[in-house]
Amino acid sequence: MIMVADSLPGLKGVLRRSGVRGTAAAMATRLIAAFIFHSGRMSCLQAAATVRSESRHRAQVSRFLAKGVALVSCVGDWLREELLQHESSLGTYVFVVDATLCGQAGKTAENTYSTGNRQRRPRKGRRHSGYRYHRRSCHAFTAGLLLTPSGTRIPVLQPYFTREYCQARRIDHCTTAEAAAAMVRELKVPAGAPVIVVGDTAYESQVVREACEARGFRWIFPCNHERVLEGPQGRRVRVRSLMDDRSAWSWQTIRLVPSRGGFAAYRRLSRHRIGPKVKSRTYHVHEERHCVRSVGAARIVFSTMSKDAEKARLADTKILLTNDADLSVRDIVDIYSLRWQVELFFKELKSSLGFTRYRFKRFAAVEAWASLAITTFLYLEWYRAKQLRSSRLAAEGKRWWIPQRTHGLCQAIRLATERAEMDFLAKRLQTPGGINRLKDLLKRGFAHEYRAAM
Repeated sequence: MIMVADSLPGLKGVLRRSGVRGTAAAMATRLIAAFIFHSGRMSCLQAAATVRSESRHRAQVSRFLAKGVALVSCVGDWLREELLQHESSLGTYVFVVDATLCGQAGKTAENTYSTGNRQRRPRKGRRHSGYRYHRRSCHAFTAGLLLTPSGTRIPVLQPYFTREYCQARRIDHCTTAEAAAAMVRELKVPAGAPVIVVGDTAYESQVVREACEARGFRWIFPCNHERVLEGPQGRRVRVRSLMDDRSAWSWQTIRLVPSRGGFAAYRRLSRHRIGPKVKSRTYHVHEERHCVRSVGAARIVFSTMSKDAEKARLADTKILLTNDADLSVRDIVDIYSLRWQVELFFKELKSSLGFTRYRFKRFAAVEAWASLAITTFLYLEWYRAKQLRSSRLAAEGKRWWIPQRTHGLCQAIRLATERAEMDFLAKRLQTPGGINRLKDLLKRGFAHEYRAAM
């Protein structure tokens, strides 16, 4: 909770320059502050009371969100452009795509679908219990996370629409792979910057590869085990069958330390994970070049952490496909390991910002909620980048900002806000008029029915 909305560092200017004003700016400020300052369960009630001097009813926040995502999406677009404009490091941009689920217990919530109850089978004596669990449903979101050479993270989030929801709203249905392809086509990066798209097997599809080819991007994906090499029909060899005879393979042993190498900055490791005692990973890697059916000429990289690489099972071996002809095998394995950064992004979005704590019937409100959560994440990244560019900050201070992730950035915003509010209080306490102003702010922090006691 904060006392006045203007105490959030730089946010008022961000909203003004992105074109958001009036009621929309006030509500966006309230929700962004709620994501950063929330304690316990994040909700509209928390957002309504975040600004102590301008408390609102939770229904006002719900109605604002239900108006749709268009009111707040421009803030995130402006922040993305600002972050890219001040990106000073030269190097490769890595775009990681993946999907995440947000569980919903309500039966009437729009655009939900069930993934099944993945529970252990009850033991024999309890299989015929009369108690039945409610079938869980969820919302799905496709995310793209752009990792810049300096370590800045720029996310994009696209909700998944079920076929029933698309028919009711008369909009086109698209799969998560098609959503990822749209993100690749619309991705904004500096002109001429090399980009590598990374994802799991779900995104090793033709639509994503065509989008990468149209933009001139390179890609690295795990190979679908059912893929085959080019050849006469009926005699095509499966890619996984190349592992049947590994006696003539030339293995390379690659030892990766997360805090070292050309891609260490992308991981933003804390100080506790940098040093001689940091654990490393050893991979045994073999590369071949083939023409893969429906893919074309590609490099196939077999990677395993098993000590006996020649006897490693298929389940213990990762088969990577890439269209990049120049990267070293070490860089291919190192770049693919950056795919874990999107999982950390999901964790921070859900745990640090409380993204999954919403409860709405209309999915338009969910879209606005998700857009503001991403805007909050971008605002934190923008504030970090601003501190790193500051000429007033010493080198030691900048070293503190470099590895900070969402939790640390939230704490920094809280500290800056508390300092601003202490200055606000000190100035008002110097005059009788200022003291009366503070009393008025304190009174407005309570509901009307309780103000008579003040």
